[in-house]
Amino acid sequence: MSVPQLPLALRYPPDQRLDTYVDAPEGAIAQLRALATQTQETAGYVDPAGADWVYLAGPAGVGKTHLLLGACAAAESAGRRAAYLPLMAAAGRLRDALYALEGNDLLALDGIEAIAGNRDDEIALFDTHNRARAAGASLIYAARDNPDELPLSLPDLRSRLSQCTRIVLTPLDDAGRGEVLRQRAQRRGLALDEAALDWLLKRVDRDLGGLTALLDKLDRASLAAQRRITVPFLRQTLGAE
Repeated sequence: MSVPQLPLALRYPPDQRLDTYVDAPEGAIAQLRALATQTQETAGYVDPAGADWVYLAGPAGVGKTHLLLGACAAAESAGRRAAYLPLMAAAGRLRDALYALEGNDLLALDGIEAIAGNRDDEIALFDTHNRARAAGASLIYAARDNPDELPLSLPDLRSRLSQCTRIVLTPLDDAGRGEVLRQRAQRRGLALDEAALDWLLKRVDRDLGGLTALLDKLDRASLAAQRRITVPFLRQTLGAE
């Protein structure tokens, strides 16, 4: 008996789409979309060996997972099969996890640092890289550090990762964080005036995932209290934190 697929919006949250990422490096979104939808030729990204695979690098909280999930959503919207795997969840048994995902057109592999130094996991990832290339599938990697800075024990894996197109992500400045808050509040139908926005920006960190969780909390609190999100409401709701 087959299991019905979840709707796209449930698997990949609307906040985490390619077109909702704020202040991406120039050309990054176009390249990820081309890779996800397999339109490299029309976008001008052609690799002699096949897909021009991507390696996202940057510290925690800069939106690597956002872009991976956004690429998966773009792939499935284009009729391709996609899968996202946080490597931390599969560390120590990566070969089995990757075998289970074979047959997808796009694999988004998050957090390579989680398996760095585990030789069996590294070999499994190396083998998957080669099989995906032979099968014409696409791969997007993400890690906190560049390949040369990861404590990998397998030189061949480091070499494969280094051949990917590298996109380096950096933390947002205050203007960027403000735009993220505005967009995400608007998608939730939340009225967030400039005074409330300024109050939040002085008190929240730069983690994009944290911003989403915060707005979800404010949305629930606002509905429960039947109140608009104002500075007094924010002080009452978040002041203790």
